[in-house]
Amino acid sequence: MAKAQLKPLIVIVGSTAAGKSDLSINLAKKIGGEIVSADSWVIRQELDIGTAKPTDADMKSVPHHMINIIKPCDYYSAALFKNDANRSIDNIYERSSIPILVGGTGLYVDAIIYDYSFLPSPSDEQRIELNALSISELVELANSRSINITTIDQRNKRRLIRAIETNGAVPDKKTLRENTLIIGLSIQKEKLIYRIESRVDLMLKNGLESEVKNLSEKYGWDCEALKGIGYHEWREFFNSNQSLAETRNRIIKNTLALSKRQATWFKRNKSTHWFSAPVNYAEIDDLVTTFLNKTVY
Repeated sequence: MAKAQLKPLIVIVGSTAAGKSDLSINLAKKIGGEIVSADSWVIRQELDIGTAKPTDADMKSVPHHMINIIKPCDYYSAALFKNDANRSIDNIYERSSIPILVGGTGLYVDAIIYDYSFLPSPSDEQRIELNALSISELVELANSRSINITTIDQRNKRRLIRAIETNGAVPDKKTLRENTLIIGLSIQKEKLIYRIESRVDLMLKNGLESEVKNLSEKYGWDCEALKGIGYHEWREFFNSNQSLAETRNRIIKNTLALSKRQATWFKRNKSTHWFSAPVNYAEIDDLVTTFLNKTVY
């Protein structure tokens, strides 16, 4: 691993719908790169429309990794992602290609670029016991133990459980990985709202309702896949307690909230080179070219 750290890694981060995928594909084609996804939902199989996965054409034009690697309901963590993604990155180096880490899941990205040391996994018994509790019960339990959960998404049951398992402790991280270029995409709120609304409408047009219906009937609403944005909002719709328009608006609202959390997370990294979306590809090309010319590998 020490040898791999001397080789260049390009990272593209930013909020949902900021244009990370288009930029990464454009860049990969120019520099002979391969894309490593850092998204906690596209790793799951059968979640296609609601996660805005790269199209088959995109994945044929540029090699993509860390997509569709686990089943919809399987347990997965940032620690597992770190191991799997680093393996993909090492394989990319062996092919003399350049890895481009792309995504909006902040902990996944930081696990790689800061070489996180994760806390030990809990016992199966403890995990089963906590998993049997509702989200409200988990929040109450965390508060009773004075565990700070204000920095995590309290609708995410898995993250609540992990906070309780570790008693609020967080992974240890090292200094920024050598030879790493981080490109961040920012976007004005009005443009972001428009992009998210357009994306959700395209998902609906492409059959998101049917995708969620099939998943819920096949696996049940407790499946991890159906806890993500674009999926869990449909439960009340299928229970006849919510209209299609209300479902659409909830997805948009929750996606906007996610984008705000993503922006907050990534803005903390002072090593990031920020560009406003829609980006000027020529400016980024110049930055990447300079970085690669200065990098020893």
